[in-house]
Amino acid sequence: MENTTPLVSIIVPCYKQSHLLDETLDSVMNQIFSNWECIIVNDGSPDNTEEVAKRWCDKDSRFSYIWKSNAGLPAARNTGIKESHGIYILVLDSDDVLHQDYLLKTVAVLEEKDKLGIVSCNRYFFREKKENIIYEHKPSGSSYRDLMFENILMPSSLYRKKCWEEVGGYDETMIKGFEDWEFWIAVTKRGWKFEIIDEFLFYYRKAEQSMLIDTLKYHRIDLLEFVMNKHQEIYLEHFNNTKTYLFFLTRLYRNSEIKYKYSLEYKLGKLIMKPFKLLGLFKSNTRAAS
Repeated sequence: MENTTPLVSIIVPCYKQSHLLDETLDSVMNQIFSNWECIIVNDGSPDNTEEVAKRWCDKDSRFSYIWKSNAGLPAARNTGIKESHGIYILVLDSDDVLHQDYLLKTVAVLEEKDKLGIVSCNRYFFREKKENIIYEHKPSGSSYRDLMFENILMPSSLYRKKCWEEVGGYDETMIKGFEDWEFWIAVTKRGWKFEIIDEFLFYYRKAEQSMLIDTLKYHRIDLLEFVMNKHQEIYLEHFNNTKTYLFFLTRLYRNSEIKYKYSLEYKLGKLIMKPFKLLGLFKSNTRAAS
């Protein structure tokens, strides 16, 4: 009898995280839903990612391995998806962890509702061990309007491969981050809906330093501008909301600058620099007198 259970393709890009890869792949192996393939993409990582990946390939034939020269996360995801065979896609970062029911419950929703393109869930944020929960995220929404100003969908949401095909994959120019947010907007503005399962089925590792932290700190405004320009038709359609959000950001950054200006660090900096300023003034007066 033909197997009618849909195949899920799990794409795991890895760069400099081989020490965390075992835990991630173990959570894949432990899925109650068993009709999956897992493609590990080594994005030119200088560590022992290949050794770890091949060990899992030897352990279970559902794992496979690809090496590619380093080109960033969006390109690594696209590389894996191009080689995939499933009708559903899950991109899984190599330091995160799935609950054992993740695929079982998300696949069931997509199978039941053919108008849905994406299914996500609540997620735990943890440090070091997944039992060490530091934050709980419970998003809500269903359309691109809920994504325009904040990426409420986690990167590891399950979606139909046809969505990826329709938008041409992840934007490989977005190597600084937010590529998943732009991808969700590109998918949902075409009419696809998303749904959030109100259960905690995902564990997101919160690191002291990460690509996301770097993105928020140094590239947030530039990437926001990029996304708004690329999808300007929806931001123009909702001009009043866009204007309100941009003024909100302006006030937020202005208030942050004011707080910093009057912070202890700023005052100490002025105190430290004062002797140098006085020295410069003294030299100027000396030259004028001579």
